[in-house]
Amino acid sequence: MRTTTRRAVLGAGIAAAGSGLLAACSSDGSSGKGGTSDAAPRGYVSPDGSEVAAAEKRRKPGPERKVRLTATETRLDLGSRTVRTWAYGDELPGKEIRVTAGDTLALSLANHLPESTSVHWHGLALRNDMDGVPGVTQQPIKAGASFDYRFAVTHPGTYWLHPHSGVQQDRGLYAPLIVEDPKEPLRYDKEWVVVLDDWVDGVDGSTPDAVLAELSRGMGGMDHDGMGDGGMDHGGHDMPGMSMTARRSPSPRPSGPPRMMMGAKSDLLGGDAGDVAYPYYLVNGRTATSPETFRAKPGDRIRIRFVNAGGDTAFRVAVGGHRMTVTHTDGFPVEHAETDALLLGMGERYDVLVTAKDGAFPLVALAEGKRSSAMAVLRTGGGAAPKPSVRPKELSGKLLTADRLKADASVRLSPGKPDRTVRFQLTGGMARYDWAFNQRKYDPSQRYPVRAGERVRLSFTNRTDMWHPIHLHGHTFSLGEGGVRKDTAIVLPGRTLEVDFDADNPGLWMLHCHNVYHSESGMMTVLGYRS
Repeated sequence: MRTTTRRAVLGAGIAAAGSGLLAACSSDGSSGKGGTSDAAPRGYVSPDGSEVAAAEKRRKPGPERKVRLTATETRLDLGSRTVRTWAYGDELPGKEIRVTAGDTLALSLANHLPESTSVHWHGLALRNDMDGVPGVTQQPIKAGASFDYRFAVTHPGTYWLHPHSGVQQDRGLYAPLIVEDPKEPLRYDKEWVVVLDDWVDGVDGSTPDAVLAELSRGMGGMDHDGMGDGGMDHGGHDMPGMSMTARRSPSPRPSGPPRMMMGAKSDLLGGDAGDVAYPYYLVNGRTATSPETFRAKPGDRIRIRFVNAGGDTAFRVAVGGHRMTVTHTDGFPVEHAETDALLLGMGERYDVLVTAKDGAFPLVALAEGKRSSAMAVLRTGGGAAPKPSVRPKELSGKLLTADRLKADASVRLSPGKPDRTVRFQLTGGMARYDWAFNQRKYDPSQRYPVRAGERVRLSFTNRTDMWHPIHLHGHTFSLGEGGVRKDTAIVLPGRTLEVDFDADNPGLWMLHCHNVYHSESGMMTVLGYRS
């Protein structure tokens, strides 16, 4: 079944993909030709404007690194299950892309999928017309077409790439992007890129589009504040006394069994942990019953780069028998801190150092609040492989979250009061599945204005009963004075999070929840630089 998403509708009037830059869509789906649409708001920097070109020139693009990428339908072996899905080539995750800070990445994407797609470069501060958002920064790359992305990569770190087209990210369309530091200060013997995911596509006929359709029907008459019929908790999910089957809405046929999740609870996430009951959780594309094994020697210092590529799942990660030293989050260095475990929301990345002991040890990614897990194996010697159900004690040990870390002095924002504060209320809920900012669902013609050179404060107040990982494109922000630099941060229910960033990258930039089902249901908007 092919489901038309909001973004597909918005892009319907845009000219063929790959043959020029975006004509920004108006609210009724029409578009102009060339720069911005005649119907689009005036007075904003265009993604292909002179300001964007000037900012790219200041980055001093360096040597070119050419990459070819194909988005295609394929079969993937998850270890305990083979599924039909969409992926980059025939690998899961897609083949790692590795460049050096200062390089120019020149990537050609061939779209062999049955519908339009795009590539968003999650976490990179890049030129706006290469950000990969159909209907905002580029034309959709239609089926059978291709598109050439070309931009300077200036900051080292752990990043990743995925579509920004509908719920395609919750298929197999993702890959790590590692930007190496030519003056790398860390010393380590080996490097392990660990990509975490929740998986539903191709399992018993399920697709992410069918999951979105099921969720979008809501919970039938229950109000979104969780104050409906007796028995509903504040998460709007769980009703004691009802069976799991009774709590779920029917899923459209023939696209799989019901996938709406009930009763997923986590104190770390403020209560409700997630919407989707995934049949599998993966580390580097493998289930816990057939895990990836990473081999090293006793005493090796290993840099682990964690990426949460999931659609609806936070992961609590730990390495059995080891402590981790956190060195980076979302690509930026932090003051080193030891921990037993970490919590990663969707879109977040953490780099850690681990000194390997002798034996075979589980790297476990617990699906927070969902009572299932993914696993890989760190092996430096003999011994039996860990069992798939293993729960190392470190998962219940010391846990660091981003708010408890400090940015390394080299990347702290300079002190200063904000020139502008933009306030967002996170609204909506499960009953109507009406997630939004300020009770307004995504409209590409909506702009929250900023000006180049400003210190901007974003204030997020979560009026919902669920946590949201909020992601800003094209920039990193600071979590308070001296706080870590990030592009994705968790906003807990009932809480307010304030972050600051310097408006130094002109264009139109998406701001959205990185729960792919929340964003596609409306929790997205655009920050626009005034021209």
